Amino acid sequence: MSRRALLTAGVAGAALSVFGRWAPATASEGEFEVMLSEAEWKAKLTPQQFAVLREEATERAFTSPLNDEKRKGMFHCAGCDLPVYSSETKYDSGTGWPSFWQAEDNAVRTKEDRSLFSVRTEVHCRRCGGHFGHIFDDGPAPTGMRHCLNGVALSFKPAENA
Repeated sequence: MSRRALLTAGVAGAALSVFGRWAPATASEGEFEVMLSEAEWKAKLTPQQFAVLREEATERAFTSPLNDEKRKGMFHCAGCDLPVYSSETKYDSGTGWPSFWQAEDNAVRTKEDRSLFSVRTEVHCRRCGGHFGHIFDDGPAPTGMRHCLNGVALSFKPAENA
């Protein structure tokens, strides 16, 4: 294989890994309260939810209706229904993905992501291991953090009597 072909294949592989289509990663490994087989997850989730939550894919920016959700309520894991983010911590980051400055207590876990020639922090559901997105340190006060999440990984439940 020529050097050019090898470099092109490497760059294409890295780009495809972002979307979970090239030797996809899997949801956070380990023991969780909610553990389903791959077939059970596929039956429970839409194909896009499965790709994001279980294979760590990324949805296209500005495609999730949750990006524009402004009502009071809770954002839940689309895989196991755990309440993970409050609307009180949601803000418009301008990135095209739902963004929050803080998760609910004991709702998420993180791990290092070394894909795309950089080091990032992945954020996962602590109950089922589903992949939500990434955390960056360019968010607003009071935490300075931006939890940049895939909308398909979440469901929204409006507050009663809001």
